[in-house]
Amino acid sequence: MTQRYNGLQQAVIVLLVLTSMSSCVNVKKAVYFNDLKDSLWAPMTADVESRIQKNDILSISVSSLNPDATLIFNSPNIATANASTSTGSQVQSSGYLVNEDGNIQFPVIGNIKAVGLTKKELKNQITSYLIDKKLLVDPIVNIRYLNFRVTVLGEVSRPTVVSVPSEKISLLEAIGLAGDLTIYAKRDNVLLIREENGQKMVKRLNLNSSEIFTSPYYYLKSNDIVYAEPNRSKVASSGRGERILPIIFSGLSFLIIVIDRVIK
Repeated sequence: MTQRYNGLQQAVIVLLVLTSMSSCVNVKKAVYFNDLKDSLWAPMTADVESRIQKNDILSISVSSLNPDATLIFNSPNIATANASTSTGSQVQSSGYLVNEDGNIQFPVIGNIKAVGLTKKELKNQITSYLIDKKLLVDPIVNIRYLNFRVTVLGEVSRPTVVSVPSEKISLLEAIGLAGDLTIYAKRDNVLLIREENGQKMVKRLNLNSSEIFTSPYYYLKSNDIVYAEPNRSKVASSGRGERILPIIFSGLSFLIIVIDRVIK
């Protein structure tokens, strides 16, 4: 009787061990920056300023010593536009739309090529037009994005579109605003999708490594998409694993019965 009890006890232990092994997660892969030690990082010198793309909406304000003369230049060529916030709400914004030809329709001046330029380059171009055509004296031009946003998808707590009024956001900030990566996310294989000069670029980033802090992709640009892929544990638990687990338990149950009969 004692031998049979010990045999059953061993079978139960095997069952528990196999069950725990099937749900194990590599803790090291679930931690950010495994190799990070106390250190001081030099500021990034790479140009992280976004270049203007088609369908961007720009706020362009002009001021000078003559407020009446500048009034016409502060009237955007579209009245309103919808923009999604990180909470999913809709807000109304007005500005200059970069059309499919890559131009903005600026008062008096007309078409100005904007696509592919940085805000600073477009600002200098508009300022030069105003001075060369003697429309204003000492004009001051300020440009801001009204639709600077990034999208975070996949294995995050709250997939979302994040609006960025400050026009500067890091990869970690975007993930934080999406509620952080879930335990099932591949932290060593986060996908960044970016469109520049009419071409889509895909880059895989490793958040397990401290090298992310010196990566030129640490800071995101407007319209970037961040996608966190699910790891094998998530795929197994939501797919084939759910069908195989009952089979494993049935097999172990059969094994216990066999052991019990052998001991008898």
